[in-house]
Amino acid sequence: MVVLFDGVCNLCNGTVNWIIDRDPQSRCRFLALQSEAGRTLAAKAGFDPDILGTLIMIRDGRVYERSSAVLEVGRHLETPLAGLCSVLRCIPSFLRDLVYRLIAANRYRLFGYRESCRVPTPDLQARFLDPGQASVALAAAGFRS
Repeated sequence: MVVLFDGVCNLCNGTVNWIIDRDPQSRCRFLALQSEAGRTLAAKAGFDPDILGTLIMIRDGRVYERSSAVLEVGRHLETPLAGLCSVLRCIPSFLRDLVYRLIAANRYRLFGYRESCRVPTPDLQARFLDPGQASVALAAAGFRS
């Protein structure tokens, strides 16, 4: 599965770190929305690549956004919260997304931001897709050429 995130957002980067710590099987691969490949993948998934206000998760060509992306990723992690994520999916997405949008709209003010996208450390490099290789990102997300 591929997780597209706002690469300058401190909350988003913290979320990526949290996911990595709970994904020892390395099922999640990450890509900043600001990168060339991230923009291509977001557009292929039906999103405006200039709008960075949502987390997007793509698995086997199926696209999840906002709270649905968070919960879908959470279901696949090795954490006690995985079961809770499954239960929370029963709440209609329009209600979950109200909270998501409120946090997303204020994330820079509440959590801050970086001047540039994160550069993964060498030991985490394999968890991140190459920002310049859109074809690899598309294949990793399950989109057929």
